[in-house]
Amino acid sequence: MTVRLRPMRLVDLDAVLELEEQLFAPDTWSRAVYRDELARTDTRRYLVAVDADDGDGDRVVGYAGLIAYADEAHVATIGVAPDRQGEGIGAALLDALLVEADRRSPVVLLEVRADNQIAQGLYRRRGFTEIGRRPRYYQPSGTDAVVMKREKL
Repeated sequence: MTVRLRPMRLVDLDAVLELEEQLFAPDTWSRAVYRDELARTDTRRYLVAVDADDGDGDRVVGYAGLIAYADEAHVATIGVAPDRQGEGIGAALLDALLVEADRRSPVVLLEVRADNQIAQGLYRRRGFTEIGRRPRYYQPSGTDAVVMKREKL
């Protein structure tokens, strides 16, 4: 199946929040957080991956967000529908964010769950290295975060 990346819109939030629940419960972002993030277009870029083979091409199968300032950027979130993981959707979303990050900033940071080895592997393949840990970072679960950094290539 083929996916297409496009900017996230408010109409995507139901689908994004459903994926959030499947992927990250109980540590999910709220609708209010996403609405605030989407309103801040000067420093934020949020994308969705939609199923291009779907009849109307509107099934959201992944999403990602970037916060970018002049001195550093942060990968804020990446999620891919469980039934579509392993197809390269997360990598495509990350690559699109990194193009934008490299335009704006010399450094990209992110936090990833310490128990998510698959995501950590993707980040390492894109040039990220572990620079620290944040104990009990994800709430309310209390899961630790691995902090990773990538310098502009």
